[in-house]
Amino acid sequence: MSGTFRPHGVWTALATPFTADGQVDYDSLRRLIEYQVNEGVDGVLPCGTTGESPTLSWQEHEAVIEAAIRAVEGRVAVLAGTGSNNTAEAIRASAQAKEVGATAVLLVDCYYNGPSSIELRTEYYERILEAVPDIPVMPYVIPGRTGCALSAADLAILHLNDPKRVPAVKQATGDLERMRLDRKLSGPGLRILSGDDDLTLTMMQDDGIGACGVVSVMSNVVPGAVSAMVRAQLADDSEETERLKKALSPLFGCVTCSVTAVRTLPNGQSVEVTDKFRNPVPVKTMMAGLGMIPSVKRPPLGRMSSAAVEQCRNALRRVHQADPGILGPIEDAFDVRIDQRLGDDGAWSLLAR
Repeated sequence: MSGTFRPHGVWTALATPFTADGQVDYDSLRRLIEYQVNEGVDGVLPCGTTGESPTLSWQEHEAVIEAAIRAVEGRVAVLAGTGSNNTAEAIRASAQAKEVGATAVLLVDCYYNGPSSIELRTEYYERILEAVPDIPVMPYVIPGRTGCALSAADLAILHLNDPKRVPAVKQATGDLERMRLDRKLSGPGLRILSGDDDLTLTMMQDDGIGACGVVSVMSNVVPGAVSAMVRAQLADDSEETERLKKALSPLFGCVTCSVTAVRTLPNGQSVEVTDKFRNPVPVKTMMAGLGMIPSVKRPPLGRMSSAAVEQCRNALRRVHQADPGILGPIEDAFDVRIDQRLGDDGAWSLLAR
C-alpha cells in the first residue's frame, strides 16, 4: 500500500487522456499527474467516472492505476477507482490495486442493476472488505449516476464496525439533509468528502456535515486554486475562501453543461430539446481547448454542441480575466499560452460537433 490514507483536502478525479485512435495516452496521463502533484493536491483518483472507467477494459483499468502509482512516486496518495456493478469484478480490481500499491480504493454504488442498500452493504462492500484485507475502502454514493444509494444507516454500520477500513465517504447525493444524517449516525470520525465541486464549501461550512475536502473534477484544470480554496476554508480564512470561490465559480458551473437546441425531424418538424453534457465531457473539452490533453472521448461520449463548447470557453475567459494567476500554471506545465489558446477560434470550433 502506498502511504497512509488521509482522506482530506483535494483529490483530483483524473481525466483519462486518449490518443487519436482511442488508446490510453500514457504520456499525457503522466504529464497531467505531474501537474497535479506540483500544484499541491493531496491525492489523485485514477479510473473514476471522470476517467471514463465504464469504457476502459479491465486490463486498461489496471494499467492506468499502476501508471498513476508509478507517476506520483509516493509524493501524493492514490485512491484507485475499483467499483463495479459486479462484486467479483470489484474484488478482483481492488486486489490488483492493492497489489500495485494503491493507498485506498473508491467503490461506487452498483450502477444499473440497482441493489437495495442492505444488498449494497452485505453483498458488495462487506464482501470486498473481507476478500481484500488491509486496504481502506471509500464508498461513493452518487444515486444520480447509479440509480441506487448506500443508506446513511448502512454507511454507519460499515464505518463504525471498522473505522480504519471505512474511514470516509465520497458524498455526491446533492442532498444536504442526507449528509447531515451521515454525520449524525456515523459520528465525528467519518471523513466526508464532497463529490460535487460546487457544493464543497457548503458542505465544509455546514457544522452538521463537516466535510473536510473534495474529490474534484475541475482540479484537473486548476488544482492549485482548488487546493488553495480548500486549505483557506480549513484554516478559517474566510476572505481568501470567498475570493477563490467567486473566482472559480464559472468553472464549477460547467461540470455539467445544459444547452437548448432544436432538432429537425425527417418530416420537417422542429422540436426544442435540452442537451445535457455531463462530466467528463465539459472538463475534457476545456482541457483540450487549453492544450493540456487531446480532445478524444470514448463513445458513447463525444463532442459537445458549439453552444456548449462556447459556454465552457466563456467560463475559462471569465476566470482568466478575473485572476490570470488561476490558469497561469498551465502555461509552464503544458508549454502553452493561455491568452493564445482562449483566443484561437479555430481550435475551439474543432472541439464542437
